[in-house]
This record gives sequence, structure tokens and C-alpha cells, in this order.
Amino acid sequence: MGGIDAPEKKQAFGKQSTKNLARYVAGKNVQVEYNKRDRYKRIIGKLLLDGQDINLQQVKDGYAWHYKYYQKDQSAVDRGLYAEAENRARAEKLGLWSAPAIPPWEYRRKNK
Repeated sequence: MGGIDAPEKKQAFGKQSTKNLARYVAGKNVQVEYNKRDRYKRIIGKLLLDGQDINLQQVKDGYAWHYKYYQKDQSAVDRGLYAEAENRARAEKLGLWSAPAIPPWEYRRKNK
């Protein structure tokens, strides 16, 4: 999803992240704002439910990182919102911030 990176399934907090996402969107009609696909032709975008940015919500809840490597693909407003949400989740030790966690991009690199 655009602007964020979430733990892999086998990674610490992977199942909780998936469960948290499902809590918002399972069985519901969502919109995806996108203008990019990754090298596997998957859509990279912002998930919206009734206008609510679910990507941002995952960061707020502590179940995704603000993926700063690709933040240039975000609007300036979204960059600020996502960075602020991550900082707050870290400070409050929410979700994956409650324990030491390896970012998913590092996890994938080590577990190819």
C-alpha cells in the first residue's frame, strides 16, 4: 500500500497487522487511489473507506511503518500526516512499537 510498509506474515506483528487491517475493511467496498505499480505489477496506492485513509490508520494504530524511502511519491500533506502518526504511535508504544521490531524492508532483505 502506498506510503506504508507493514510486517510480513511470518514477521513479528505480521498477523496482528493483517487482523487490524481486516477490522477496517473486511467485507466492505473500498476505493484505491493510485498512480503506480510495483515491479510485480501490483497496485501501490492509498486505501480509502468512506473517505478515511486506511493506510494512515494502520500507521496510527502502530501496525505499519511510514515508508520513508518512497515518501516522495506521497503528497506533502500525506508525508506530514504519516510521519506525525508514526511518531505518535512510537511515543505511545502502540502495536509493533511495543517491542523491538525489524522493519519489513530489512526483514525481506535478510530472508530472501
